[in-house]
Amino acid sequence: MIKHFIFLFIILISCSKAESQRLNSLNVPQAKISEIKDYIKGKEYNQELAVFINFKIPSGKYRYFIYNLKNNTIVQQAVVSHGSGSVIPNSDALQFSNIEGSYQSSLGKYAIGESYMGKFGKAYRLKGLDSTNSNAMQRAIVLHSYECIPDVESRTPACLSLGCPMLSVNALKETAKYVDQSTKPVILYAFY
Repeated sequence: MIKHFIFLFIILISCSKAESQRLNSLNVPQAKISEIKDYIKGKEYNQELAVFINFKIPSGKYRYFIYNLKNNTIVQQAVVSHGSGSVIPNSDALQFSNIEGSYQSSLGKYAIGESYMGKFGKAYRLKGLDSTNSNAMQRAIVLHSYECIPDVESRTPACLSLGCPMLSVNALKETAKYVDQSTKPVILYAFY
């Protein structure tokens, strides 16, 4: 009986590890995780957590992930918006820009900065670290919440932003638990 229980326990653990690894590989490619680990090594960034936005995943689905770089696990997943200017009419593809007034999302690495209270409540300034998002501060691209973003996945696309990554109110509260506890900036990496 005990051997049977141990066998079932081992199978259960193996399945949950396989499920966790499958989730990680489907939503956050290992190459992107490795890229961020290399980028932050020896720099004044949080070495344990990073945020990934996989814009290849359709809007309305979970495509925002807080990732534990030490344990190689996703600790939060959420629905996140993209900019209204990123929509290509009659296409599922997206376009991206770093230009003021484009209302497009920008790709690349950001340092999540200090929080402030704005017209959408708590928000985090995003400092673009790449040539593809270097105008983020000038464009006022920030991480914030908005009521039209759902807490859970659906087939319906999430509402659109003016270029900011927007989360649901509850998802931003969850993110704040991780970001506010960090003594160093957390990297956010948006890719397509």
